[in-house]
Amino acid sequence: MRSAPVGFQCPECVGEAARTVRQPVTVGGGALVARPYVTYSVIGVTAVVFGIQFIVGIGELANEYGMWPFGIALFGEWYRLLTAAFLHGSFLHIAFNMYVLFALGPTLERALGHVRFLVLYLVAALGGSVASYTFSDPRTVSVGASGAIFGLMGALIVAGRRLKWDITQVLVLLGINVVIGFLSPDVDWRAHFGGLVVGALVAGVFVWTPPPMKSSRTLWQSLGVLAILGVLVAVTMWRTGELVALATALG
Repeated sequence: MRSAPVGFQCPECVGEAARTVRQPVTVGGGALVARPYVTYSVIGVTAVVFGIQFIVGIGELANEYGMWPFGIALFGEWYRLLTAAFLHGSFLHIAFNMYVLFALGPTLERALGHVRFLVLYLVAALGGSVASYTFSDPRTVSVGASGAIFGLMGALIVAGRRLKWDITQVLVLLGINVVIGFLSPDVDWRAHFGGLVVGALVAGVFVWTPPPMKSSRTLWQSLGVLAILGVLVAVTMWRTGELVALATALG
């Protein structure tokens, strides 16, 4: 026999009671987060990649793994849609993006949980790349985590509305960066808007899905994210056909 809150119970009874106790979860349905190690891990990986860029040559890795639409459409280099988000063009570029990730990431990771936060970051990064792929000059090469960072801003606005947070500072930060994006010719504002929209949509799926049961909630959240990915894939395929036709016409 084992001690229980009231009297003594058999080991099987205690085990059954432990399995039926509802575990606390985040607003997104994930396990509670003690430390936002996914945020810190993404910062660490991005910093290591930039260190490699610094040693090998910033332009060298950008040309090999950056967002180059013709490289994707004509040579099947699909990895560029994600690898571009871990490359940067200068120290100031990576410093700003990682600072915003450090500032916003922990809040979102604690609200969503580790796995959902990682999904949010990667899908937002992909959304920014797809927007850049679709609307940018196909001859240009662009790099940066800005699409994912804007995705975090959009996600924090959506989650903040759900949790009744004060999101004034995020809105101000977003507004400033939107203006900078339009004023600077070197900024890929298309990736910014793509990441912003996709990040907001993914966060909406996570925080607004009703929680009748954990299993069914996770299922519906997974289906929602897959639907967003399906749209991104469809847009990418359409753009690929357009670029192939353009390259053929140019000879």
